Amino acid sequence: MRLPLPTDDREPVRCPGGLYVVATPIGHLEDITLRAIKTLNGVDLIAAEDTRHTARLLSHYRIPTPLISCHEHNERQRTPELIDKIRSGAAVALVSDAGTPSVSDPGYRLVCAAVEHGLKVFPIPGVSAAITGLCASGLPTDAFVFLGFAPKKKGKRMDLLASLAAEPRTLVFYESPRRVVGFLDDIRSVMGDRSAVLAREMTKLHEEFIRGTLSEILVVLVDRPEVKGECTLLVDGAAAADPISDVDLALVLRDALAQPGARLSGLSKAFAKQYNLPRKTVYEMALTIQKESDASANRP
Repeated sequence: MRLPLPTDDREPVRCPGGLYVVATPIGHLEDITLRAIKTLNGVDLIAAEDTRHTARLLSHYRIPTPLISCHEHNERQRTPELIDKIRSGAAVALVSDAGTPSVSDPGYRLVCAAVEHGLKVFPIPGVSAAITGLCASGLPTDAFVFLGFAPKKKGKRMDLLASLAAEPRTLVFYESPRRVVGFLDDIRSVMGDRSAVLAREMTKLHEEFIRGTLSEILVVLVDRPEVKGECTLLVDGAAAADPISDVDLALVLRDALAQPGARLSGLSKAFAKQYNLPRKTVYEMALTIQKESDASANRP
């Protein structure tokens, strides 16, 4: 038997003035709290990342509260206007298209402005794709690092991955379905073939968790015409490194430097941390390898 939706037909109770940071579903419309519904009913205005998207949610729960846009392209201009309304006593809810606002979504600037002006900020907790993926991943959950979306530019992305190569905590990324295959390959080239989980379309009809090593996940994805849906990628943290010989370190550095977009300084820092070696020692070895490689490539 279908369970009734968590609606409340009583007259809405007006929320006190302030900024309400309201989490909304990441897919399934029933993944919303009773408190979130009451809050969206009780505020004077809802600032939404995409008013058309949020309008569908409000229609589903028969919430008549007016909407105003607040997204990455207009948040700077919209923030003073919303702050003035809150200072005048208005209750304003902030929502993103999915999940918790300001977590890899617009809203950070507005929240900071409210705090700076001494205004009340009320978190209305709920769904987050990072936590949803983590709890079902089977990877360690006692300590993790949320990274959001990695930089689009190859060099900056590789620098970030190199800085995380020795990180022992579970890594949590968001990624576009168009870029996720290349991103998986980048991680494998810098960090090795670790265990990982790709969570796709969580809470939606085509929810999928692809588990295995990075290589095994890549095999699944490259066999598809295209990858669709929102992607959350979880990667196992680095294991404690055993002492490494100069010969083995040279092999590791040579392989890493051969990857497109590899940067000498970033790799040296990462491997020095991973193997508990002086950064200068690793840098000098990497520099020697790079010079040898360049000389070899320039020979007629």
